[in-house]
Amino acid sequence: MFENQPKGLYALALANTGERFGYYTMLAVFALFLRANYGLDAGWAGEIYSDFLMLVYFLPIVGGWLADRFGFGRMVTIGILIMFAGYLLLSVPLGGDTLALVVMLAALVLIGLGTGLFKGNLQVMVGDLYNDPQYASQRDSGFSIFYMAINIGALFAPTAAVKIMEWAQQNLGVSVNDSYHFAFAVACASLILSIAIYYIFRGTFRHVEGGAKKQGAKDEVVELSKEETKQRIVALCLVFAVVIFFWMAFHQNGLSLTYFADEFTAKTSTGIESMAFDVWNLVLIIFIVYAGFSLFQSKTQKAKIISGLVILVAIGLLIWKYNLLSGDVAVSAPIFQQFNPFYVVALTPVSLALFGSLAKKGKEPSAPRKIALGMLVAAIAYCVMAAASFGLPMPQTTVGPDGEQVAVHMADVSPQLLIYTYLILTFAELLLSPMGISFVSKVAPPKYKGLMMGGWFVATAIGNKLVGVGGYLWGNIPLWAVWSVFIALCVVSAIFMFSIMKRLEKVC
Repeated sequence: MFENQPKGLYALALANTGERFGYYTMLAVFALFLRANYGLDAGWAGEIYSDFLMLVYFLPIVGGWLADRFGFGRMVTIGILIMFAGYLLLSVPLGGDTLALVVMLAALVLIGLGTGLFKGNLQVMVGDLYNDPQYASQRDSGFSIFYMAINIGALFAPTAAVKIMEWAQQNLGVSVNDSYHFAFAVACASLILSIAIYYIFRGTFRHVEGGAKKQGAKDEVVELSKEETKQRIVALCLVFAVVIFFWMAFHQNGLSLTYFADEFTAKTSTGIESMAFDVWNLVLIIFIVYAGFSLFQSKTQKAKIISGLVILVAIGLLIWKYNLLSGDVAVSAPIFQQFNPFYVVALTPVSLALFGSLAKKGKEPSAPRKIALGMLVAAIAYCVMAAASFGLPMPQTTVGPDGEQVAVHMADVSPQLLIYTYLILTFAELLLSPMGISFVSKVAPPKYKGLMMGGWFVATAIGNKLVGVGGYLWGNIPLWAVWSVFIALCVVSAIFMFSIMKRLEKVC
């Protein structure tokens, strides 16, 4: 898995991990913050939430266009600085009046612009590391490792958000609404770490910072005909059209699925189930998974012994922590968002091993085929939610002390429903997202790499804009019908993808 990878991969992945940790710490509580701090209903909160996500994923096409002309590294650095300004502005508690709302919206624009300059261009740089024939065969696995690193940051983000808010409320005496700003401040600190990693290890990837005009020699060698360039761009655009609906469904994790966690899921957990809500228990499971693979794949006896010891220690710690359990463990809605990144990190070696085995037999699905399968798996996740939602009441709100709309807790559904739903959605994500990014970096015409990676994010942006549909449906139709909308969109998208499969595989 980690063998024969360029050193620059790990430096870029760690820089991205820091940035993503801050982003997901903010995002874990953002939808709830909008409703609590500004008294917005589910629809308006969903509108702002989805518009912000759209901005974050639309602006990389601008960042890619600029990077193709002025260099990827320069845009990445400028992007971090702009993001920092946005998070800093968001960290200031200004209350819930109109001025505070305007400042918050300005902060979101800065974060979106900074992310647009940073995110896509960093991934183009990762892809360019594999232009070297020495590493070309490792492109898919490299992007899987990169994607896993993103999710290491995301894994700790919900816990960080919840804990820093609790600390501020208990030790500084701030209100719940003001404590949200402490979670946003975490993003500022994480960006400092991100840019430090970037510049400390810059020597390992400096050769891919340039952009088309500076790199010249390496990229200009590959000349495509106008027809082939057109075929590749059309194929990429078709894929972009499909993934719109995946992101629309997948990013309900921060909106309608978080609403479900808040209003329909039990607020406490006991026994072995409660251990899942301690992020350090999840980390121990990750150690067991990776040590297990090392135990069977290591070539030396010493490495096997170390792997075996890691497994025994991790299991021992889990048993010890289980024996310490007593009473109920509080379960907050944002904490459910830790399960998706946990599954990504834990399942990445499983995914790589599975597809590596299929590749050796000549049976590995192509990247477009994996994307289509991912859409079907996402549909299955929402089938689980739909089946479990039959018989549940409609969401309701009440009027708070200041006249704001407050969501009412309607039921105590087992937390396991969302835990399993996130597991299935993660299988879909692993089939679609890292493979899609790898597909873009491989197929994009050399002169339009930044622009085409930006196109991937534009598709993601449109999908994220459509995330707001979940907010508008919430409380207006039965819960099972809300989830059925996403089932239908994923299935139709998968059918379309399979119908154009030959055309897509032709350019791979």
